[in-house]
Amino acid sequence: MHRKIAFVASDAPVAQTARAALAGRFGDVPEDTADVIVALGGDGFMLHTLHRTQSLDVPVYGMNRGTVGFLMNEYSETDLLDRLEAAEEAVINPLSMRAETVEGQRHDALAINEVSLLREGPQAAKLKITVDGHLRLEELVCDGALVATPAGSTAYNYSAHGPILPIGSDVLALTAVAAFRPRRWRGALVPKTACVRFDALNPAKRPVMAVADSEWVANVAWVEIRSEPSIAHRILFDHGHGLEERLLREQFV
Repeated sequence: MHRKIAFVASDAPVAQTARAALAGRFGDVPEDTADVIVALGGDGFMLHTLHRTQSLDVPVYGMNRGTVGFLMNEYSETDLLDRLEAAEEAVINPLSMRAETVEGQRHDALAINEVSLLREGPQAAKLKITVDGHLRLEELVCDGALVATPAGSTAYNYSAHGPILPIGSDVLALTAVAAFRPRRWRGALVPKTACVRFDALNPAKRPVMAVADSEWVANVAWVEIRSEPSIAHRILFDHGHGLEERLLREQFV
């Protein structure tokens, strides 16, 4: 039973109004004493909440007060306790990103959905791809490339024509964004345990940025990406509308 609830909301007025109504009805406790955190907003706010609370080992239940809301449940003020009691839990591991800039600065970040490399200037990026120390693609000419988790495979990855991955699969999607050469290369599936490395070729002429969810690093020389099993995000979904069902449904619309 989720008796102690912490309500958090995005800055959107509709989310703040919902938070006030729900806190007044069900009470509100600090996040570090809660049985569950209820996040009110859109998918971006949900990702922000998961990152911010990852050390608490508290499940997060989202209610959509944003736009798409793929990671969120429908909003309702009347039956929250029953929905929390019946909710299905999905546990997902984020990606860790280590990037080094052309100037030699190191940056570390985590991504629940994907890590993307994107061209910064008018010219296409040129990337070398290595998996577990083995050169797999000597030169990819593209607008960018990304590595996506199963949970994030319906987001930017899917828009870039990457595959939707079952939530329990032990693979990551490696997807090109507008590949020019090799023209027909559509990406690959790599083991969840793999380390994927991108090296920017000629970054002075073709600068590349790296983005881990919403955290970005400009002018990177190389980026290494791998799954981070030591961190587990717990997300709650309404019964019968879990993440596995959502991933399946996305493939038939």
